[in-house]
Amino acid sequence: MGRLKQKGKAGAAKAYMTRSAAVKKLQCSLADFRRLCILKGIFPREPRNRKKANKGSSAPTNFYYAKDIAYLAHEPVLRKLREHKAFAKKLARALGRGEWSSAKSLEDNKPVYRLDHIIKERYPTFVDAVRDIDDALCMIFLFASLPSDSKVSPSLIENCARLAAEWQLYVMHTHSLRKVFLSIKGVYYQAEVFDQTVTWLVPYQFTQTIPSDVDVRVMLTFLELYQTLLGFVFFKLYTDAGLVYPPPLDVQKDEGAAGVGAFNLQEAKVNRPTATAAKTKVVEVDGKRISSKDVRQTIKSISASGSGDGDVEMPAVDAQAANEDDEEFVEDTTEDPEDDASAAPAFTTATLPTLKTLSTLPQSTSSKLFAPYTFWLSRETSRPIFEFIVRSFGGRIGWPATSGSGSPFDENDESITHVIIDRPLVQRPNETEAEKERRRRRKYVQPQWVVDCVNAGKILLEDLYAQGKTLPPHLSPFGDHAEAYDPTAGLVGADEEDEDEEMEQEDAEASDEESATRPAKSVLKAAASAEDDAALHAAELAAEAAGIDYGTFEKEAKKAQKKAKKTEGAEEEDAERDMNKMMMSNKQRKLYERMKHGQKKRAEEKQNLEQKKRAIEKEKKRRTKAS
Repeated sequence: MGRLKQKGKAGAAKAYMTRSAAVKKLQCSLADFRRLCILKGIFPREPRNRKKANKGSSAPTNFYYAKDIAYLAHEPVLRKLREHKAFAKKLARALGRGEWSSAKSLEDNKPVYRLDHIIKERYPTFVDAVRDIDDALCMIFLFASLPSDSKVSPSLIENCARLAAEWQLYVMHTHSLRKVFLSIKGVYYQAEVFDQTVTWLVPYQFTQTIPSDVDVRVMLTFLELYQTLLGFVFFKLYTDAGLVYPPPLDVQKDEGAAGVGAFNLQEAKVNRPTATAAKTKVVEVDGKRISSKDVRQTIKSISASGSGDGDVEMPAVDAQAANEDDEEFVEDTTEDPEDDASAAPAFTTATLPTLKTLSTLPQSTSSKLFAPYTFWLSRETSRPIFEFIVRSFGGRIGWPATSGSGSPFDENDESITHVIIDRPLVQRPNETEAEKERRRRRKYVQPQWVVDCVNAGKILLEDLYAQGKTLPPHLSPFGDHAEAYDPTAGLVGADEEDEDEEMEQEDAEASDEESATRPAKSVLKAAASAEDDAALHAAELAAEAAGIDYGTFEKEAKKAQKKAKKTEGAEEEDAERDMNKMMMSNKQRKLYERMKHGQKKRAEEKQNLEQKKRAIEKEKKRRTKAS
């Protein structure tokens, strides 16, 4: 006899748990439960059958995995939250009784939780953490631009601004920036760090307000997690780059609105073990003592003997560089020097590329795009945006004192090659000869030129972006789909549409020949349905008998054949699509229909934009002819 199943204790009823049951089991408030779920990465689940999961009830509720709730029950943060609840009660009691010394002692021993263990749990490797910092950076830059109020403290905003500056300093130092897009929401940046693509959004420097319908408590919980995550990531990034973290802050420059220039990047002093002080690792195998040097010599002999068998050749590095980069295997100089001398001419040390060797490789030219140029920012341009972009690509940039302190040079510097200006072109009657000569030597460009050069990976012509000119369209560089609308490309099928319009105009002018067009329609249908040369020749003879000249017949026949082929191809595609949909499951069919709906919507948007562009081109042609 099998085991009896009790109702509500097996299947979905056991695997899922409602939110109220979870709060009751954890013995915490709803706000603390939400905080725990955000910190641990636990989110509601959707069961296949909500009624079975809710033990027969059909009331709307949120469900969680019972295993996730059991996982939360042993969380150290939950224990600290309970201690904080007891602390709040004791503090309220002490203040109510007027026991000030006891209240001060309680305040000094206030329970505080840390999130270090959560970061280690959620991100086992450093690459996982780098891959997931997109949202963290967006949140950090958002709160760095918000005003302080009762919910958002000034210290929190200051910490977010510090983290944002540290990230920008690292990107500028390593030249990791790849793409920039100026949108309505803000500036989108994309960098490549540890072979991972990181994209974040920075809002413009306008006066920001916190909407009343936004739950700031939830955002602050996410921000708490993100601050800890970025602290871990930045420490690793700065350490691998050989820099001191956190970078020292110059308070005087910071008070002068120097921005990222107030931080000083300093190289860390790393004491590597020398070869004389290192000891050779020795192990005993089958009664024989084998050192790390013996292992390396064996690997060298194997790689040398197998080099002619089609093996992949490793990059050759000299022995001294290998000893400096490899901390685990360091050669002992106390060994017999004759062995090394005899082995040196015959073999080369083959090692895997390390972070140090990779950093010495030549960087791409696009990462030092602005290295030969020196820029000057006019006062109406945004200094934080373009200082970050130009310095990330190796350029020098200066700005007036009204934009902040810390400019490396002034406006009269002779090395300035480009001036980023966003003002209309005006005449200067009182300009001296020296100023005129300086103006002729420099290139005056609008801010979009800098961003378009970055996205294009090369220096574009400055004439299209000169001061006061109408700018070309600024396109998003973030991998849109292949069929997206491109305003810089020509209209597809424009010549064919012009021919169609000319034919329509000719048909309208020849309205008095309706008697001749009626038999022409039947002739054109016959030409479109012609499958061989004999049928096409017969249709041509019929057109000649009907009084249609050969040129008109050929044009109309081509159009009719194209329409017939399109109709036939569309019918075949519809039949094949219907057949494939019949073989799909219900879930796959719904997913396919949503995908096709999105494609249709994008195609309609592209068609509308092309129609607008076509109307503008027609209007330009009409005005040109009229003039």
